[in-house]
Amino acid sequence: MKSPRRHGQTAAPDPRALPPPTVEEQAHSINLQRLIQEEMTSRGGEISFARFMELALYAPGLGYYAAGKHKFGAAGDFVTAPELGSLFARCLARPCGSILEQVGGDILEAGAGSGALAADLLLELETLGRLPERYLILELSNELRDRQAETLRRKAPHLLKRARWLDALPADFRGVMLANELLDALPVERFKVTNSGVRQLYVAWENDRFVWREKPADGKIRARIEPLALPPGYTSEINFTAEAWVRSAADALKQGAMLLIDYGFPRAEYYHPQRTAGTLMCHYRHRAHDDPLVLVGLQDITAHVDFTAIAAAGREAGLMLLGYTSQAAFLIGSGLEQLMAASDPEDTRVHLELTQQVKKLTSPHEMGELYKVIAFGRGIPEPLTGFSLHDRRGRL
Repeated sequence: MKSPRRHGQTAAPDPRALPPPTVEEQAHSINLQRLIQEEMTSRGGEISFARFMELALYAPGLGYYAAGKHKFGAAGDFVTAPELGSLFARCLARPCGSILEQVGGDILEAGAGSGALAADLLLELETLGRLPERYLILELSNELRDRQAETLRRKAPHLLKRARWLDALPADFRGVMLANELLDALPVERFKVTNSGVRQLYVAWENDRFVWREKPADGKIRARIEPLALPPGYTSEINFTAEAWVRSAADALKQGAMLLIDYGFPRAEYYHPQRTAGTLMCHYRHRAHDDPLVLVGLQDITAHVDFTAIAAAGREAGLMLLGYTSQAAFLIGSGLEQLMAASDPEDTRVHLELTQQVKKLTSPHEMGELYKVIAFGRGIPEPLTGFSLHDRRGRL
């Protein structure tokens, strides 16, 4: 039941079949391994998987997202929707522009990747006459900040002055908050159901490699999992970090909307009886596998999003749930068909590129169904058109 995180990846279930890292990559990974081992030693020999994932992805200067490894696009480890072309951002500009017209303010993108979405979104908003005064980017990686600035400089140099980079969420924000494939990369807790109860998975260092350990789950995990009555042997994840992030973003949002785009399911599907191994996936050079304890610092580690939990977090923080639907339905509701109709079929190359983007973004076998869009609002007087085609809030 596992699905690759990104479009265009081939499955490589055995990590030994993955391309070998370079000498430089091996040295980098060893340095991160040592850092993680030191923390394990200081904590009695093991750390929770959530802490392991946090260090593997975000340890300053060494984690996958904090270091300089090329991650996005054909030359990296995966391809995100904005990397496919400008169509994704052009569709997104319609609801963003509508919100800005209603409440004013800025756009804040959390985790802006290569900067492709920022550049294409600003260009389309300029065309629509709805440019925000500022485009704020919440990004902790200096390497990614540099790449985002370079992308803006290359694609939209006259709009670069509107970009501002943030180290943390602002205390008082009005406008549109965006996060595309952010929640899936936040650290998750892993658990396993046994005959003796719910166990929490930890990571230790043994025989020159990272290994799994089990301990009785804490009360917070048990309270979430025990009511589900999952069978013994069932292993999966809980993303408390993503829920906390939504609550923090909600505290910052004084008026406007929050659009979160990611892949995942409502809880009934997330913990489906057949999804016994969970949703955790790793991505390395466009290959997907399920061992997060190898290639530390060199591979992405992700888990699908439990959108029921995300919806609850937003509501508990005082936001209104504005909509939830598939990426395909949202993009169509946001003007995808009109943008395609406006393209010139005589321009064969451009029209073919757009057609390919539409297929990848909306096909049920590509990104169209697995990827979802959820929106929250505060002080928004009108519904978002992106949910007019098919709103699935009732499934949450």
